Amino acid sequence: MLRKITGIKAAEFWFCLSSALLLALPFLTPKFSSLAWFGFIPLFLALREKYGLHAFILSYLTGVIFWVLTIFWLVNVTLLGLVLLVLYLALYFGIFGLLSCRLINTKYFFITVPSLWVILEYARSHLLTGFPWSLLGYSQYLNLYIIQMSDITGVWGISFLIVMINMAIYSVFISRSFAFKRTWRLFLFLLIFLSLMIGYGYYRINYSYHINSVNPLKEVRLAVIQPNIPQELKWQTHSRVFIMQRYFELTDMAIKDNPDLIIWPEASLPVVLEEEPHYLLSLRDYVVGNQKPLLFGSVTSKGNLYYNSALLISGQGELLSQYDKLHLVPFGEYIPFRDSLRFLDTIAPIGDIARGGDYTIFRLPDNFGVLICFEDVFSELARNFVKRGARFLVNITNDAWFGKTPEAYQHLAASVFRAVENRVYLVRCANTGVSAFISPLGKIISTVKDDKGEDIFVQGYKIETIPLYSSTPTFYGRYGDFLPFLSVLFLLFGMTKGIIKKRS
Repeated sequence: MLRKITGIKAAEFWFCLSSALLLALPFLTPKFSSLAWFGFIPLFLALREKYGLHAFILSYLTGVIFWVLTIFWLVNVTLLGLVLLVLYLALYFGIFGLLSCRLINTKYFFITVPSLWVILEYARSHLLTGFPWSLLGYSQYLNLYIIQMSDITGVWGISFLIVMINMAIYSVFISRSFAFKRTWRLFLFLLIFLSLMIGYGYYRINYSYHINSVNPLKEVRLAVIQPNIPQELKWQTHSRVFIMQRYFELTDMAIKDNPDLIIWPEASLPVVLEEEPHYLLSLRDYVVGNQKPLLFGSVTSKGNLYYNSALLISGQGELLSQYDKLHLVPFGEYIPFRDSLRFLDTIAPIGDIARGGDYTIFRLPDNFGVLICFEDVFSELARNFVKRGARFLVNITNDAWFGKTPEAYQHLAASVFRAVENRVYLVRCANTGVSAFISPLGKIISTVKDDKGEDIFVQGYKIETIPLYSSTPTFYGRYGDFLPFLSVLFLLFGMTKGIIKKRS
Protein backbone atom coordinates (compact mmCIF):
# COMPACT_ATOMS: atom_id res chain seq x y z
CA MET A 1 0.00 0.00 0.00
CA LEU A 2 2.79 2.42 0.97
CA ARG A 3 4.56 1.80 -2.33
CA LYS A 4 1.38 2.33 -4.35
CA ILE A 5 0.70 5.70 -2.73
CA THR A 6 4.21 7.16 -2.45
CA GLY A 7 6.47 4.96 -4.54
CA ILE A 8 8.45 4.17 -1.39
CA LYS A 9 9.34 0.55 -0.65
CA ALA A 10 8.90 -0.79 2.87
CA ALA A 11 12.67 -1.17 3.33
CA GLU A 12 13.24 2.43 2.21
CA PHE A 13 10.62 3.62 4.68
CA TRP A 14 12.34 1.85 7.56
CA PHE A 15 15.68 3.34 6.55
CA CYS A 16 14.12 6.82 6.55
CA LEU A 17 12.44 6.21 9.90
CA SER A 18 15.70 4.95 11.40
CA SER A 19 17.59 8.07 10.28
CA ALA A 20 14.88 10.37 11.59
CA LEU A 21 14.95 8.62 14.97
CA LEU A 22 18.75 8.60 15.23
CA LEU A 23 18.91 12.31 14.41
CA ALA A 24 15.95 13.33 16.56
CA LEU A 25 16.73 11.41 19.75
CA PRO A 26 19.71 13.66 20.70
CA PHE A 27 17.27 16.59 20.72
CA LEU A 28 14.77 14.68 22.85
CA THR A 29 17.32 13.70 25.49
CA PRO A 30 21.04 14.63 25.56
CA LYS A 31 22.09 11.14 26.70
CA PHE A 32 21.58 10.04 23.09
CA SER A 33 23.86 12.75 21.65
CA SER A 34 26.24 10.12 20.20
CA LEU A 35 23.52 8.88 17.82
CA ALA A 36 23.91 12.01 15.68
CA TRP A 37 27.37 10.81 14.55
CA PHE A 38 25.83 8.04 12.44
CA GLY A 39 22.24 9.25 12.09
CA PHE A 40 22.46 9.91 8.34
CA ILE A 41 23.72 6.44 7.44
CA PRO A 42 20.31 4.71 7.07
CA LEU A 43 19.10 7.57 4.88
CA PHE A 44 22.10 7.30 2.58
CA LEU A 45 21.66 3.57 2.37
CA ALA A 46 18.10 4.24 1.22
CA LEU A 47 19.39 6.79 -1.29
CA ARG A 48 21.89 4.45 -2.95
CA GLU A 49 21.38 4.62 -6.71
CA LYS A 50 18.36 6.87 -6.22
CA TYR A 51 18.13 10.18 -8.00
CA GLY A 52 15.71 12.96 -8.77
CA LEU A 53 12.19 12.90 -7.34
CA HIS A 54 12.63 9.54 -5.61
CA ALA A 55 15.65 10.81 -3.66
CA PHE A 56 13.78 13.98 -2.75
CA ILE A 57 10.72 12.09 -1.48
CA LEU A 58 12.79 9.74 0.69
CA SER A 59 14.71 12.63 2.22
CA TYR A 60 11.60 14.76 2.63
CA LEU A 61 9.90 11.90 4.47
CA THR A 62 12.90 11.66 6.78
CA GLY A 63 12.66 15.39 7.40
CA VAL A 64 8.95 15.25 8.19
CA ILE A 65 9.47 12.50 10.77
CA PHE A 66 12.50 14.27 12.25
CA TRP A 67 10.71 17.58 12.70
CA VAL A 68 7.53 16.03 14.07
CA LEU A 69 9.62 14.28 16.72
CA THR A 70 11.76 17.33 17.44
CA ILE A 71 9.20 20.15 17.67
CA PHE A 72 6.03 18.24 18.55
CA TRP A 73 5.71 20.54 21.58
CA LEU A 74 4.53 23.34 19.28
CA VAL A 75 1.14 21.61 19.25
CA ASN A 76 0.58 23.15 22.70
CA VAL A 77 0.43 26.53 20.95
CA THR A 78 -0.84 25.85 17.44
CA LEU A 79 -1.56 22.60 15.60
CA LEU A 80 -1.87 24.26 12.20
CA GLY A 81 1.35 26.17 12.80
CA LEU A 82 3.12 22.91 13.68
CA VAL A 83 1.90 21.20 10.50
CA LEU A 84 2.90 24.10 8.25
CA LEU A 85 6.29 24.49 9.92
CA VAL A 86 7.09 20.78 9.66
CA LEU A 87 6.13 20.68 5.98
CA TYR A 88 8.34 23.71 5.33
CA LEU A 89 11.36 22.58 7.36
CA ALA A 90 11.32 19.12 5.78
CA LEU A 91 12.05 20.78 2.44
CA TYR A 92 15.64 21.31 3.56
CA PHE A 93 16.00 17.58 4.15
CA GLY A 94 14.51 16.96 0.72
CA ILE A 95 16.94 19.31 -0.99
CA PHE A 96 19.82 17.78 0.95
CA GLY A 97 18.96 14.28 -0.23
CA LEU A 98 18.26 15.39 -3.80
CA LEU A 99 21.70 16.96 -4.18
CA SER A 100 23.84 14.81 -1.92
CA CYS A 101 22.92 11.55 -3.69
CA ARG A 102 24.89 12.99 -6.61
CA LEU A 103 27.73 14.36 -4.52
CA ILE A 104 28.31 11.14 -2.62
CA ASN A 105 29.67 9.43 -5.72
CA THR A 106 32.37 12.06 -6.19
CA LYS A 107 35.95 12.02 -4.90
CA TYR A 108 35.45 14.82 -2.38
CA PHE A 109 32.08 13.70 -0.97
CA PHE A 110 33.39 13.91 2.61
CA ILE A 111 33.77 17.69 2.10
CA THR A 112 30.94 18.50 -0.30
CA VAL A 113 28.15 16.69 1.54
CA PRO A 114 28.89 18.35 4.94
CA SER A 115 29.22 21.68 3.10
CA LEU A 116 25.80 21.21 1.55
CA TRP A 117 24.27 20.48 4.97
CA VAL A 118 25.84 23.60 6.52
CA ILE A 119 24.65 25.77 3.63
CA LEU A 120 21.10 24.49 4.09
CA GLU A 121 21.21 24.99 7.87
CA TYR A 122 22.40 28.55 7.32
CA ALA A 123 19.66 29.16 4.75
CA ARG A 124 17.03 27.80 7.15
CA SER A 125 18.36 30.11 9.83
CA HIS A 126 17.76 33.21 7.71
CA LEU A 127 15.04 32.64 5.12
CA LEU A 128 11.48 33.75 6.03
CA THR A 129 12.76 35.44 9.23
CA GLY A 130 14.81 32.33 10.08
CA PHE A 131 14.33 29.27 12.26
CA PRO A 132 17.77 28.14 13.52
CA TRP A 133 16.27 25.59 15.89
CA SER A 134 17.75 22.11 16.39
CA LEU A 135 20.83 22.79 14.32
CA LEU A 136 22.74 19.54 14.15
CA GLY A 137 25.64 20.94 16.17
CA TYR A 138 23.33 21.73 19.09
CA SER A 139 22.98 17.99 19.74
CA GLN A 140 26.48 18.07 21.28
CA TYR A 141 25.95 20.92 23.73
CA LEU A 142 27.06 18.82 26.71
CA ASN A 143 30.20 17.55 24.93
CA LEU A 144 32.53 20.31 26.11
CA TYR A 145 35.68 19.12 24.33
CA ILE A 146 33.89 19.02 20.98
CA ILE A 147 32.09 22.37 21.16
CA GLN A 148 35.12 24.53 22.04
CA MET A 149 35.88 25.04 18.35
CA SER A 150 32.66 27.08 18.18
CA ASP A 151 34.65 30.17 19.13
CA ILE A 152 36.21 29.81 15.65
CA THR A 153 33.52 28.29 13.45
CA GLY A 154 30.32 28.89 15.37
CA VAL A 155 27.87 26.02 15.70
CA TRP A 156 28.29 25.41 11.95
CA GLY A 157 31.66 23.74 12.53
CA ILE A 158 30.09 21.12 14.79
CA SER A 159 27.35 20.41 12.24
CA PHE A 160 30.00 20.09 9.52
CA LEU A 161 32.01 17.63 11.59
CA ILE A 162 29.02 15.44 12.44
CA VAL A 163 28.04 15.04 8.78
CA MET A 164 31.66 14.40 7.83
CA ILE A 165 31.91 11.55 10.35
CA ASN A 166 28.63 10.17 9.01
CA MET A 167 30.12 10.13 5.52
CA ALA A 168 33.22 8.27 6.72
CA ILE A 169 31.16 5.58 8.43
CA TYR A 170 28.86 5.33 5.42
CA SER A 171 31.89 4.66 3.21
CA VAL A 172 32.54 1.57 5.34
CA PHE A 173 29.06 0.23 4.68
CA ILE A 174 29.27 0.58 0.94
CA SER A 175 32.79 -0.75 0.45
CA ARG A 176 32.95 -4.05 -1.39
CA SER A 177 36.16 -4.88 0.38
CA PHE A 178 37.12 -3.93 3.90
CA ALA A 179 36.80 -0.14 4.12
CA PHE A 180 40.31 0.72 5.22
CA LYS A 181 41.71 -0.44 1.91
CA ARG A 182 39.58 2.10 0.09
CA THR A 183 39.20 4.92 2.60
CA TRP A 184 42.35 4.91 4.72
CA ARG A 185 43.25 8.43 3.57
CA LEU A 186 39.83 9.70 4.59
CA PHE A 187 40.13 8.10 8.01
CA LEU A 188 43.64 9.45 8.44
CA PHE A 189 42.40 12.94 7.59
CA LEU A 190 39.50 12.63 10.01
CA LEU A 191 41.78 11.28 12.73
CA ILE A 192 44.10 14.27 12.38
CA PHE A 193 41.17 16.69 12.24
CA LEU A 194 39.50 15.18 15.31
CA SER A 195 42.78 15.15 17.22
CA LEU A 196 43.34 18.82 16.51
CA MET A 197 39.78 19.69 17.45
CA ILE A 198 39.79 17.72 20.71
CA GLY A 199 43.26 19.04 21.47
CA TYR A 200 41.98 22.57 21.01
CA GLY A 201 39.06 21.76 23.30
CA TYR A 202 41.44 20.35 25.92
CA TYR A 203 43.59 23.48 25.74
CA ARG A 204 40.60 25.79 26.06
CA ILE A 205 39.19 23.92 29.02
CA ASN A 206 42.40 23.37 30.94
CA TYR A 207 44.90 26.07 29.95
CA SER A 208 43.16 29.06 28.43
CA TYR A 209 44.13 32.16 30.39
CA HIS A 210 41.08 34.09 29.25
CA ILE A 211 38.75 31.63 30.89
CA ASN A 212 40.74 30.43 33.88
CA SER A 213 42.39 33.69 34.92
CA VAL A 214 42.50 34.13 38.68
CA ASN A 215 42.53 37.91 38.32
CA PRO A 216 39.28 39.03 36.70
CA LEU A 217 38.64 42.73 36.23
CA LYS A 218 35.49 42.45 38.25
CA GLU A 219 33.08 39.98 39.82
CA VAL A 220 29.31 40.40 39.81
CA ARG A 221 26.81 38.49 41.88
CA LEU A 222 23.61 37.71 39.99
CA ALA A 223 20.30 36.27 41.17
CA VAL A 224 17.81 34.65 38.78
CA ILE A 225 14.19 34.22 39.83
CA GLN A 226 12.19 31.30 38.40
CA PRO A 227 8.54 31.84 39.49
CA ASN A 228 6.91 28.96 37.54
CA ILE A 229 3.78 30.92 36.69
CA PRO A 230 1.34 28.72 34.70
CA GLN A 231 0.79 30.10 31.22
CA GLU A 232 -2.98 29.95 31.58
CA LEU A 233 -2.74 32.36 34.54
CA LYS A 234 -0.21 34.88 33.22
CA TRP A 235 -2.69 37.25 31.63
CA GLN A 236 -5.69 36.61 33.86
CA THR A 237 -6.69 39.75 35.77
CA HIS A 238 -7.59 37.77 38.88
CA SER A 239 -4.08 36.24 38.97
CA ARG A 240 -2.13 39.48 39.11
CA VAL A 241 -1.86 39.66 42.89
CA PHE A 242 -0.78 36.01 43.09
CA ILE A 243 1.85 36.53 40.36
CA MET A 244 3.42 39.59 41.96
CA GLN A 245 3.41 37.97 45.40
CA ARG A 246 5.27 34.98 43.96
CA TYR A 247 7.94 37.25 42.49
CA PHE A 248 8.32 39.28 45.67
CA GLU A 249 8.55 36.20 47.91
CA LEU A 250 11.29 34.58 45.81
CA THR A 251 13.13 37.89 45.46
CA ASP A 252 13.01 38.51 49.23
CA MET A 253 14.76 35.16 49.74
CA ALA A 254 17.38 35.91 47.08
CA ILE A 255 18.16 39.36 48.50
CA LYS A 256 19.40 37.75 51.74
CA ASP A 257 22.43 36.51 49.75
CA ASN A 258 23.27 40.08 48.69
CA PRO A 259 23.23 39.94 44.86
CA ASP A 260 24.40 42.86 42.73
CA LEU A 261 21.50 42.38 40.30
CA ILE A 262 18.18 40.55 40.44
CA ILE A 263 16.82 39.11 37.19
CA TRP A 264 13.18 38.29 36.43
CA PRO A 265 12.13 36.43 33.27
CA GLU A 266 10.43 37.56 30.07
CA ALA A 267 7.05 39.29 30.49
CA SER A 268 7.35 39.21 34.29
CA LEU A 269 4.72 41.88 34.80
CA PRO A 270 1.23 40.60 33.92
CA VAL A 271 0.24 43.94 32.32
CA VAL A 272 1.17 46.33 29.53
CA LEU A 273 3.44 48.64 31.49
CA GLU A 274 2.25 52.01 30.14
CA GLU A 275 -1.41 51.09 30.38
CA GLU A 276 -1.20 50.39 34.11
CA PRO A 277 1.64 52.61 35.37
CA HIS A 278 0.92 51.93 39.03
CA TYR A 279 2.65 48.54 38.57
CA LEU A 280 5.89 50.30 37.68
CA LEU A 281 5.48 52.67 40.64
CA SER A 282 4.99 49.79 43.06
CA LEU A 283 7.94 47.96 41.52
CA ARG A 284 10.12 51.03 41.98
CA ASP A 285 9.06 51.30 45.62
CA TYR A 286 9.94 47.66 46.15
CA VAL A 287 13.38 48.08 44.54
CA VAL A 288 14.15 51.22 46.55
CA GLY A 289 13.17 49.40 49.73
CA ASN A 290 15.74 46.69 49.02
CA GLN A 291 18.37 48.85 47.30
CA LYS A 292 18.97 46.14 44.69
CA PRO A 293 18.82 46.76 40.92
CA LEU A 294 16.19 44.75 39.04
CA LEU A 295 16.11 43.56 35.42
CA PHE A 296 12.64 42.44 34.37
CA GLY A 297 10.60 41.70 31.27
CA SER A 298 7.36 43.38 30.34
CA VAL A 299 5.14 44.21 27.40
CA THR A 300 5.48 47.95 26.75
CA SER A 301 3.73 50.34 24.40
CA LYS A 302 4.61 53.42 22.39
CA GLY A 303 1.62 54.96 20.70
CA ASN A 304 -0.27 52.13 19.03
CA LEU A 305 2.73 49.80 18.97
CA TYR A 306 3.50 47.08 21.51
CA TYR A 307 6.96 45.72 22.33
CA ASN A 308 8.43 42.74 24.15
CA SER A 309 10.89 44.57 26.37
CA ALA A 310 13.55 44.18 29.04
CA LEU A 311 13.90 47.04 31.55
CA LEU A 312 16.46 47.87 34.24
CA ILE A 313 15.64 49.73 37.47
CA SER A 314 18.51 50.97 39.63
CA GLY A 315 18.65 50.43 43.39
CA GLN A 316 17.44 54.02 43.73
CA GLY A 317 14.32 53.33 41.70
CA GLU A 318 15.45 55.01 38.45
CA LEU A 319 14.40 53.39 35.17
CA LEU A 320 17.84 53.26 33.54
CA SER A 321 17.47 51.37 30.26
CA GLN A 322 14.99 49.57 28.04
CA TYR A 323 15.65 47.04 25.29
CA ASP A 324 12.91 46.17 22.82
CA LYS A 325 13.16 42.74 21.27
CA LEU A 326 14.72 42.81 17.80
CA HIS A 327 13.97 39.34 16.43
CA LEU A 328 10.35 38.35 16.89
CA VAL A 329 8.81 34.87 16.91
CA PRO A 330 6.80 34.25 13.73
CA PHE A 331 3.25 33.04 14.49
CA GLY A 332 3.90 33.84 18.14
CA GLU A 333 4.59 37.58 18.29
CA TYR A 334 3.63 38.48 14.75
CA ILE A 335 2.25 36.89 11.60
CA PRO A 336 4.46 37.11 8.51
CA PHE A 337 2.64 38.49 5.49
CA ARG A 338 -0.48 39.12 7.58
CA ASP A 339 -1.99 41.51 5.02
CA SER A 340 -1.71 38.97 2.21
CA LEU A 341 -2.46 35.82 4.19
CA ARG A 342 -5.29 36.70 6.51
CA PHE A 343 -6.12 33.05 7.19
CA LEU A 344 -2.90 32.82 9.16
CA ASP A 345 -4.55 34.82 11.95
CA THR A 346 -5.91 31.51 13.20
CA ILE A 347 -2.49 30.24 14.23
CA ALA A 348 -1.21 33.29 16.09
CA PRO A 349 -1.45 32.98 19.90
CA ILE A 350 -0.59 36.66 20.35
CA GLY A 351 -1.35 39.78 18.36
CA ASP A 352 1.31 41.71 16.53
CA ILE A 353 4.36 42.82 18.51
CA ALA A 354 6.55 45.55 17.00
CA ARG A 355 10.23 45.04 16.34
CA GLY A 356 12.72 47.02 18.41
CA GLY A 357 15.06 49.49 16.79
CA ASP A 358 18.50 49.04 18.31
CA TYR A 359 20.84 47.04 20.50
CA THR A 360 20.83 48.27 24.10
CA ILE A 361 23.76 47.74 26.42
CA PHE A 362 22.75 47.72 30.08
CA ARG A 363 25.47 49.15 32.34
CA LEU A 364 24.58 48.06 35.87
CA PRO A 365 26.35 46.30 37.61
CA ASP A 366 28.48 46.05 34.45
CA ASN A 367 27.98 46.08 30.70
CA PHE A 368 25.66 43.31 29.54
CA GLY A 369 23.23 42.54 26.72
CA VAL A 370 19.81 40.92 26.94
CA LEU A 371 18.44 38.30 24.58
CA ILE A 372 14.67 37.93 24.91
CA CYS A 373 13.04 34.54 24.38
CA PHE A 374 14.39 32.73 21.33
CA GLU A 375 16.76 35.57 20.37
CA ASP A 376 19.50 33.40 21.84
CA VAL A 377 19.19 30.97 18.90
CA PHE A 378 20.43 33.73 16.57
CA SER A 379 24.19 33.85 16.87
CA GLU A 380 24.53 37.24 15.17
CA LEU A 381 22.44 38.92 17.89
CA ALA A 382 24.68 37.65 20.69
CA ARG A 383 27.78 38.51 18.68
CA ASN A 384 26.57 42.07 18.07
CA PHE A 385 25.90 42.64 21.77
CA VAL A 386 29.43 41.53 22.63
CA LYS A 387 30.86 43.72 19.85
CA ARG A 388 29.08 46.68 21.46
CA GLY A 389 30.74 46.08 24.79
CA ALA A 390 28.66 43.48 26.63
CA ARG A 391 30.85 41.56 29.10
CA PHE A 392 28.15 39.01 29.81
CA LEU A 393 24.80 38.05 28.29
CA VAL A 394 21.39 37.49 29.85
CA ASN A 395 18.59 35.47 28.27
CA ILE A 396 15.13 36.10 29.73
CA THR A 397 12.45 33.78 28.44
CA ASN A 398 9.08 32.17 29.05
CA ASP A 399 8.89 28.59 27.76
CA ALA A 400 5.73 27.77 29.71
CA TRP A 401 3.85 27.75 26.39
CA PHE A 402 5.30 24.39 25.46
CA GLY A 403 4.65 22.37 28.59
CA LYS A 404 6.98 19.86 30.23
CA THR A 405 8.72 18.86 27.02
CA PRO A 406 12.27 18.75 25.57
CA GLU A 407 11.74 22.28 24.20
CA ALA A 408 13.27 23.79 27.35
CA TYR A 409 16.50 21.82 26.90
CA GLN A 410 16.63 22.45 23.15
CA HIS A 411 16.47 26.13 24.01
CA LEU A 412 19.19 25.74 26.65
CA ALA A 413 21.47 24.10 24.06
CA ALA A 414 21.44 27.25 21.92
CA SER A 415 22.43 29.38 24.93
CA VAL A 416 25.42 27.12 25.58
CA PHE A 417 26.75 27.80 22.09
CA ARG A 418 26.27 31.56 22.40
CA ALA A 419 28.47 31.50 25.52
CA VAL A 420 31.23 29.49 23.82
CA GLU A 421 31.14 31.42 20.54
CA ASN A 422 31.74 34.71 22.34
CA ARG A 423 33.62 33.45 25.43
CA VAL A 424 31.31 35.22 27.85
CA TYR A 425 29.11 34.08 30.70
CA LEU A 426 25.48 33.68 29.77
CA VAL A 427 22.78 33.79 32.42
CA ARG A 428 19.34 32.34 31.65
CA CYS A 429 16.24 33.36 33.56
CA ALA A 430 13.19 31.37 32.51
CA ASN A 431 9.68 31.48 33.93
CA THR A 432 9.41 27.69 34.15
CA GLY A 433 13.05 26.77 33.46
CA VAL A 434 15.71 26.00 32.54
CA SER A 435 17.23 28.94 34.46
CA ALA A 436 20.98 28.48 34.37
CA PHE A 437 24.44 30.00 34.68
CA ILE A 438 26.64 29.03 31.72
CA SER A 439 30.40 29.61 31.68
CA PRO A 440 32.41 30.83 28.64
CA LEU A 441 33.41 27.18 28.20
CA GLY A 442 29.78 26.19 27.76
CA LYS A 443 29.67 24.44 31.13
CA ILE A 444 26.31 24.66 32.86
CA ILE A 445 27.50 25.77 36.30
CA SER A 446 24.14 25.57 38.03
CA THR A 447 20.39 25.62 37.46
CA VAL A 448 17.32 26.36 39.55
CA LYS A 449 16.19 22.99 40.91
CA ASP A 450 13.74 21.64 43.43
CA ASP A 451 14.47 19.03 46.10
CA LYS A 452 13.94 16.22 43.57
CA GLY A 453 16.49 17.65 41.14
CA GLU A 454 13.87 18.85 38.65
CA ASP A 455 14.75 22.07 36.82
CA ILE A 456 11.66 22.76 34.71
CA PHE A 457 8.23 23.66 36.01
CA VAL A 458 9.58 24.31 39.48
CA GLN A 459 9.89 27.59 41.36
CA GLY A 460 12.97 28.93 43.08
CA TYR A 461 16.00 31.15 42.69
CA LYS A 462 19.72 30.77 42.11
CA ILE A 463 22.65 33.05 42.83
CA GLU A 464 26.13 32.84 41.36
CA THR A 465 29.16 35.10 41.33
CA ILE A 466 30.64 35.36 37.85
CA PRO A 467 34.05 36.85 36.96
CA LEU A 468 34.30 39.38 34.16
CA TYR A 469 37.38 39.73 31.97
CA SER A 470 38.52 42.20 29.38
CA SER A 471 36.47 41.64 26.29
CA THR A 472 38.67 40.28 23.51
CA PRO A 473 36.57 39.23 20.52
CA THR A 474 36.92 35.61 19.53
CA PHE A 475 37.71 34.62 15.96
CA TYR A 476 34.03 33.92 15.47
CA GLY A 477 33.18 37.21 17.13
CA ARG A 478 35.34 39.07 14.59
CA TYR A 479 34.46 37.21 11.42
CA GLY A 480 31.05 35.71 12.14
CA ASP A 481 29.47 33.10 9.89
CA PHE A 482 32.37 32.59 7.49
CA LEU A 483 32.02 28.79 7.42
CA PRO A 484 28.67 28.66 5.54
CA PHE A 485 30.17 30.90 2.86
CA LEU A 486 33.37 28.87 2.81
CA SER A 487 31.17 25.79 2.42
CA VAL A 488 29.81 27.27 -0.81
CA LEU A 489 33.37 27.33 -2.15
CA PHE A 490 33.98 23.76 -0.93
CA LEU A 491 30.82 22.63 -2.67
CA LEU A 492 31.66 24.36 -5.94
CA PHE A 493 35.20 22.99 -5.87
CA GLY A 494 34.02 19.44 -5.26
CA MET A 495 31.34 19.66 -7.93
CA THR A 496 33.79 21.12 -10.44
CA LYS A 497 36.36 18.39 -9.79
CA GLY A 498 33.63 15.78 -10.14
CA ILE A 499 32.50 17.17 -13.50
CA ILE A 500 36.08 17.34 -14.79
CA LYS A 501 36.71 13.76 -13.72
CA LYS A 502 33.58 12.49 -15.53
CA ARG A 503 34.52 14.30 -18.74
CA SER A 504 38.04 12.97 -18.69
